[in-house]
Amino acid sequence: MILPRKRITLLLGASLIISASSMADEGGVSFWLPGQYGSFAASQSEPGWSMASIYYHNSSDSEKTFTRGLNLTAGLDVSQDLLLLSPTYVFNDPLWGGQASVSLTALYGRVGVNVSAVLSDSQGHTISGSQSDTLTAFGDLYPAASLKWNEGVHSYMVYTMFGVPVGSYDKNELSNIGSNHWAADFGGGYTYLDMKTGYEFSLTAGLTYNFENRDTNYQNGIDGHIDWGASRFLSETLNVGLAGYFFYQLSGDSGEGAILGDFKSRVNAVGPQLTYFFPVGKTQGVLSVKSYWEFGAEHRTEGWNSWVIVSIPL
Repeated sequence: MILPRKRITLLLGASLIISASSMADEGGVSFWLPGQYGSFAASQSEPGWSMASIYYHNSSDSEKTFTRGLNLTAGLDVSQDLLLLSPTYVFNDPLWGGQASVSLTALYGRVGVNVSAVLSDSQGHTISGSQSDTLTAFGDLYPAASLKWNEGVHSYMVYTMFGVPVGSYDKNELSNIGSNHWAADFGGGYTYLDMKTGYEFSLTAGLTYNFENRDTNYQNGIDGHIDWGASRFLSETLNVGLAGYFFYQLSGDSGEGAILGDFKSRVNAVGPQLTYFFPVGKTQGVLSVKSYWEFGAEHRTEGWNSWVIVSIPL
């Protein structure tokens, strides 16, 4: 089966670098949101503007002890419903022989947190009993840039992303959608795509450096992460496969607020993915749906999450 190249390359409008109030590090929250990359991660895109709209749902829990702002809590039950918008511009002229792109991702959504017990509050008072907190607000901003090269069935990518802490945050609350600290992530990716057979495999790996949260004197350690996807085209418009991720904290947390020690976290996940290409005028849009089931979590909540991504070239 020979697939039109334009159908493939438009998918990259839906490849995002984002994070949110996901559950590792301080409060079980990591800057990197595992699973955001998947199939076609390193494939080149159509030059020009595109807009990706993403709905993300997460439901997870843990019986472990966490710090949430200035509170020490036992047991977490977290739910998230986020809407993300990511305008992306792909340059027409090559840079160092590759295709350059820049993007900016913003998010708005709801985060709900239930805890089994609050062990101590910001004044050091011991409290028992469950508590709940829900927040609906804007999150941080995530500017990113990437550079991609193609050699036949092989494609390569390097990227960088930064977290700008402008989202809603209150150190005295259980629910927050902002991280309240700067962060930088660097990494690279590879995609194998045989357009004659329709088989594809992608892998993206990176490292995150986190700056200190000055309100809590807490600095998350360095995080390592790998996102992967494997898929096959069943027709010119329909692609199905599996996706997964590995997240592992390489160095421990530090600072006066890290009262639980290095608190290194990890989690793995796998699940199905489906991609559908649809006409938008004279060009193509992309609908991508995927879900992950997590396992092997440590110092982090564990559960499932789903993504619905619509990318339209402008």
